[in-house]
Amino acid sequence: MEESRLQKQLRFLVEVDQMKNILRRTLLVDKSRRENDAEHSWHFALMAMILSEYADLSRVDLSRVLRMALVHDLIEVYAGDTFAYDKKGNEDKEERERKAADELFGILPEDQGRELRTLWEEFDAMETPDAQYAASIDRLQPLINNYMTQGHTWHIGVVTSKDVYARAAIIEKAAPELWKVVEFIIEDSIQKGWLKP
Repeated sequence: MEESRLQKQLRFLVEVDQMKNILRRTLLVDKSRRENDAEHSWHFALMAMILSEYADLSRVDLSRVLRMALVHDLIEVYAGDTFAYDKKGNEDKEERERKAADELFGILPEDQGRELRTLWEEFDAMETPDAQYAASIDRLQPLINNYMTQGHTWHIGVVTSKDVYARAAIIEKAAPELWKVVEFIIEDSIQKGWLKP
């Protein structure tokens, strides 16, 4: 018997509950434990909403950005989280994530699976104003957490300021006012010895 639309939707929702178990390298600000993917996605969405006045809202559709925040890491249920500064881990990331997207979004009814996959692909490509603003917030969130935890993940990955500037570069393009925050965090972290120059 063919699975109903509702059954597919419920199966997907149960499957993505696993996001709560995917640990990122980022510590919570109180340093009590590592953040999980679901917490990161929620924080990203909230930050995108609160900081939206720093985006060009004549070009950015905040509701689409919030949907991207919710779906951008779903594929990590199958692909796992790849540390942003792990050069080796990032070599096959695209292939692992595409396979995961095929499998995960394939659970949903075709129209919904296509919609979520399109949002995920748009976010990943960072070519549209919506995706660029979303990506800038996705990069700002762990940057702030790293600063508040004295460079925790930067120490683990032996990360340099050049690496952090390169990863955060989309922020300067998509939300120039927020770039001032990035520059302050990086330069102050170097001064405090939390980030290698």
